[in-house]
Amino acid sequence: MEMHEIINTIYQEVKPLASEGKVADYIPQLSTISPDKLAISINNVDGSCYEVGDSNTPFSTQSISKVFGYTLAFKALGAEIWNRLGKEPSGNSFNSLVQLEYEKGIPRNPFINAGAIVISDIILSNYSNPQQALLNFVKGITKESSIDYNTDVATSEKSTGYRNIALAYLMKSFKNIQNSVEDVLDFYFLQCSLEMSARSLSKSFLYLANHGIVPSTNEEILTISQSKRISALMLTCGLYNESGDFAYRVGMPAKSGVGGGIVAIIPKKLSICVWSPPLNSFGNSLAGIEALERFTTYTGDSIF
Repeated sequence: MEMHEIINTIYQEVKPLASEGKVADYIPQLSTISPDKLAISINNVDGSCYEVGDSNTPFSTQSISKVFGYTLAFKALGAEIWNRLGKEPSGNSFNSLVQLEYEKGIPRNPFINAGAIVISDIILSNYSNPQQALLNFVKGITKESSIDYNTDVATSEKSTGYRNIALAYLMKSFKNIQNSVEDVLDFYFLQCSLEMSARSLSKSFLYLANHGIVPSTNEEILTISQSKRISALMLTCGLYNESGDFAYRVGMPAKSGVGGGIVAIIPKKLSICVWSPPLNSFGNSLAGIEALERFTTYTGDSIF
């Protein structure tokens, strides 16, 4: 089958599955999103693209944005970043306090909430205007000037983010947060409120699919080595404590968010974003995972 036919077939097959999931409601602003939204968008390294559904509708990237934050922090600190973070899957909930206490305030990886909060602290220490630095980075790799934060979502998250607040203060007690906890959390919540479409998210991950270089401009964002390491962390940690099952079923490095998006890559080939807001019990898009599994099955293409 041609790619257009493949993604249209997948779209029709997985759309009914969304009814088995539940839209995130612990962040009040996210509970208002229609569960019927579905988009698939593919950007190839060679410049070709394919899409179906609501691919141009902006939505809350949530934890997908942690990849952008981690990229900025990794560029600033290099390998020193591992003095404050681990590289292992958590095996627990993405907002576990118990694990963080047991491991003396060192988060297992950059993609669980505690890890992303440490990354936020690093960004605050290394960029004079961190909010604008992150936004400029995302606009730069997508060439889309309209991308912005949704401050209503950020405020909504802050008003109910008690566990994230607890994580930050716990790490502060272990001296793994250097800036004001309130400033760090304000940046973290704002980062998670970043709104992008499936089209722009798919485009934004092309620098990872192309070993650290934006294909359309040849701009080097990361070294080959750094890009490889981010992709490895996405494969092992990108879908929280469902990462192992996702790697087994799908076979692509990926990052999910509770806004219903999942972005995955096949190195030197493509980036693909699927958006469907209803989530499974792990906080990942139910129809999104099914779509990506069928994508690698129907195309016969994965990293393995």
